[in-house]
Amino acid sequence: MFKTALKLKWIGALLAALAIATGFVALSGWQFGASESEPIVKVDKTEKPVELTKHQDIGTELLGTKADQIVTFTGEFVPGTDQLIADRIEDGNKGVWVISEFKVEGAKQDAGIAVVRGWQPEETTPSAAPTGELQITGRLLPSEGPENEHDLRSKTLPTIASAQLANIWDSVLYDGFISAHEIKTVKGESVQQPGIDMIYVGPQPQEAQINWLNVFYGIEWVVFAGFAIFLWYRMVKDDYQRDLDEVAERAAQARQAGPEQTPPGNSNN
Repeated sequence: MFKTALKLKWIGALLAALAIATGFVALSGWQFGASESEPIVKVDKTEKPVELTKHQDIGTELLGTKADQIVTFTGEFVPGTDQLIADRIEDGNKGVWVISEFKVEGAKQDAGIAVVRGWQPEETTPSAAPTGELQITGRLLPSEGPENEHDLRSKTLPTIASAQLANIWDSVLYDGFISAHEIKTVKGESVQQPGIDMIYVGPQPQEAQINWLNVFYGIEWVVFAGFAIFLWYRMVKDDYQRDLDEVAERAAQARQAGPEQTPPGNSNN
C-alpha cells in the first residue's frame, strides 16, 4: 500500500488534503477564539470617574456599555423625595436603601436622578437629605424592573425603577440610578447623614463569557480536518485494492491461457 501512496496523483491528493485540513484547523481556532467574549466594559475603564452629563443623555436608555460606570456630578437634593427600597442586605444585615431625587447641575430639561444615599436597618423615616450644593461620586446602575404586585400601603418600594419614580416625583429623570459612594460639599467636605450608612456597590463580575455554539463549531471543524485526511487514506486504499484485484485477474487469465498439457501414454503412433 505504501507504493500506491507514492503514486504522483496520490502525493498531490495528500498535499491538497493537508491544505484543506490546515484551513479547517485554522477555522476551528478562530471559532474557539470567538467563543470567549470579553466583558462589555472592562473594569479599568469603569473605575475612572467621568462627568454624568457627558456620559449619559436624558431620555436615552442606559445601555450595557454605559452602565456600571463611576460618575461624578453636582447639584442639590430635592426635599421631601425620600423613598425606602425594601429588602437590601448590608454586611449580612437586612434593611432598606434610602433614595432621594437629585437635581443634576447642567442637565437638560432640569433633569434629576435617583440617588441611593445609603442603608438603614429599619423602615423608619430617614434623616433629611443634605441641603445646599453638593458633589456626588457613585456608580451609575440600570433601573430595576418594577413589580406589579407591590402593596401600595407599604412604606417601601421593592425596586428602583426610573419610570415609576418619575411618576412619584413628577419629574424628568435620567434612566438608571446612582449608588452614592461619596457625598461632599463643593468645598470638598464630607457630608454626614445621621442613621444612614453609606454603601459601596462594586463593579460587575469581569469573567469572560463562553459561547458554547462557537465551541461546538470549533470541534466540528476539527472533525472535518480529520475527515479530509481519512478520505485521502480511503481513496489510496481503494486504489491499492484495485491493483491487487487486477494482479489476481491477470494471474487467473494467464492460467486459463497456458499450453494444454497432454497426459503421457495417450499419444497415437
